[in-house]
Amino acid sequence: MTRIDDTFARLKAEGKKAFVAYVMAGDPDYETSLRIVKGLPGAGVDIIELGMPFTDPMADGPTIQLAGQRALDGGQTLQKTLDMARALRAEDDSTPIVMMGYYNPIYSRGVGRFLKDAKEAGIDGLIVVDLPPEEDDELCIPAQAAGLNFIRLATPTTDDKRLPTVMQNTSGFVYYVSITGITGAAEAQASDVGPEVTRLKAATDLPVIVGFGIRTPDAAEAIAGVADGCVVGSAIVSEIASGKPVDEILSFVASLAEGAHRA
Repeated sequence: MTRIDDTFARLKAEGKKAFVAYVMAGDPDYETSLRIVKGLPGAGVDIIELGMPFTDPMADGPTIQLAGQRALDGGQTLQKTLDMARALRAEDDSTPIVMMGYYNPIYSRGVGRFLKDAKEAGIDGLIVVDLPPEEDDELCIPAQAAGLNFIRLATPTTDDKRLPTVMQNTSGFVYYVSITGITGAAEAQASDVGPEVTRLKAATDLPVIVGFGIRTPDAAEAIAGVADGCVVGSAIVSEIASGKPVDEILSFVASLAEGAHRA
């Protein structure tokens, strides 16, 4: 059982849906980013997705692309992202941390070294958007052997023929991308998402969490209401980009968490 498994078991027992928050590590700078990350559990975040900045984030829209560039310009590295996770873990031993990003920085570090360091830093799972199931031997299977969940994305274009392949080595939860396209591109609609979640849940016993296109507490409530929870990324990253004080950013996060927890 990982912290992710424990969290979903606890939420189920409480009759609550999960609220997952994404932030880009090192945005706008290391110290501010660390303060935000450390404040997320207190704002009601059940699972933290910690973005690994990368120069060519092909699945991300302008908001998260710019966040990654700000982080890189500020000197953020994969090591500093691991350090950030370790710093949170020193204060919080229960909130799951999922590292989300692209394979290139992991490959450059070396898979074995990365998995060892990630586990030691207190990372619980990985979302690596550019590694398809056909490449599971690269990272997915070694990650799970190291005790990390490997979380897969399913999308509106993942048809019934493809779905079993996508689910094959997935663990922790399934991340359903509610819209076709890049992050922050459109608004998710519960009426569209609900039937897709039902289809996914027929193919897996894992929780299904919905992300992309959720910007308000009401939207978080609506989407969480048809799934096991929701993820908000671009809307939070936009608040960070605006230069608002950390307490205002965390207040916004708390409003989203409250919405999801109302579902």
